[in-house]
Amino acid sequence: MERNDVPTSVSNRLVALLAPMHRDIVTAAGGVPAAKPDQGKFIATGGVSMVEGSGGGGIVPWALITGYGTRDSWGASAFATRVSTQDYRLMSYGVAAGICDRIELSLARQEFEGRLAPLDQLRIKQDIVGAKVRVAGDAVYEQDSWMPQIAVGLQYKRNKGVDGLGALGVANVRQLGAKSEHGTDFYIAATKILFEQSLLLNATLRSTRANQMGLMGFGGDKESSRKLMPELSAGYLLTRKLVLGAEYRSKPHNLGVDNEKAYKDIFLAWLPNRHFSLTAAYADLGTITVFNAKTQRGAYLSAQVAF
Repeated sequence: MERNDVPTSVSNRLVALLAPMHRDIVTAAGGVPAAKPDQGKFIATGGVSMVEGSGGGGIVPWALITGYGTRDSWGASAFATRVSTQDYRLMSYGVAAGICDRIELSLARQEFEGRLAPLDQLRIKQDIVGAKVRVAGDAVYEQDSWMPQIAVGLQYKRNKGVDGLGALGVANVRQLGAKSEHGTDFYIAATKILFEQSLLLNATLRSTRANQMGLMGFGGDKESSRKLMPELSAGYLLTRKLVLGAEYRSKPHNLGVDNEKAYKDIFLAWLPNRHFSLTAAYADLGTITVFNAKTQRGAYLSAQVAF
């Protein structure tokens, strides 16, 4: 169905009823697509920015393409995220662009640091380059089908080394047991939006060797091969601009010095308009390194600007 067609079914008529609440697709005279971002997508259908830069939830990539540009245009977003637990702090920031609601490109930088002695001088940085392609389905306009929107993606990550552990003789992740300072995650994501039930559901399957997202390198002394790890997200639209949800991300256990556990969060995302969103969450990151055996839980706060 073309996006300008009049829906004929009950659920697709719901999409048509929602459309006047948002800006219509902008086209130039004569039906030629506008050359600028048209912001024609519904609010929240670009997702927010995850800590690795891709469009999705806070810790799980979705099949949705970032930004609010439609298939005849483009959109972009920028984000900054801070996660603070009892003993660690993670800052993540970056930019992403969505092209024709089909392709997404992203860049992100992560900065991880310790907060309390003896790890209060710990500093680790990582750069991430991401790409995603929608290969099937439409999460918004195919309400009559159980077929989800499906996308495949990758995240290339390069660890920048370890600072603050010189007294322990550690200057890079290989000295913690990692096999490499760089690696690539591959994933397939399926996202379904059910307007009539006010639900967003997502399942992602990731192929990875990353330790703590790559902050502690890739592969290790316990295991070095790729693992397929499932990730799940669910969101309930309390209103058109407020989303309550939860996420789960399973993790490999490659390092003897890090009893790595799954990531989990409960989030509330506020999207007052297409230009800005704010996401707050309670995050559980499991244990991080044998230097600190406590389960790391704390606050997650992320701001995104988009066009």
